[in-house]
Amino acid sequence: MPELAYADIRIGDSASFSKTITETDVVLYAGLIGDFNPIHIDAEYARESRFKERVAHGMLVSGLISAVLGMQLPGPNSVYLGQDLKFTAPVKIGDTVTAVATVTEKRDDKRIIKLTTTISNQRGEVVVDGSAVVKKMGL
Repeated sequence: MPELAYADIRIGDSASFSKTITETDVVLYAGLIGDFNPIHIDAEYARESRFKERVAHGMLVSGLISAVLGMQLPGPNSVYLGQDLKFTAPVKIGDTVTAVATVTEKRDDKRIIKLTTTISNQRGEVVVDGSAVVKKMGL
């Protein structure tokens, strides 16, 4: 995908990325960061939880926002300055989630962009809600 120039980014612009969360994703993420909380890893333990089955790590799911910001909007040559997140519903293995980022503000003097960020599951339920601030480098 060609890099989006800062001047071409408009308030209201939006981009998204979808992914089905797999068993492999959860296990690899646990190993990568060292979070082996049984709610993510142990099916028997999870059956006794309020979720009744294993759930994906919240930060694994919220990481999909980074895919939108780094690859699409504002895209390559963007640097994360901040992210606020609110986890509103669990994501279970097999759920397909879609991360959406929408531009809400631009500060031209510093090339800073503010965006709303949401992640919804295949049923349209918001599972993560928040906002991000990024700086667009380069173009």
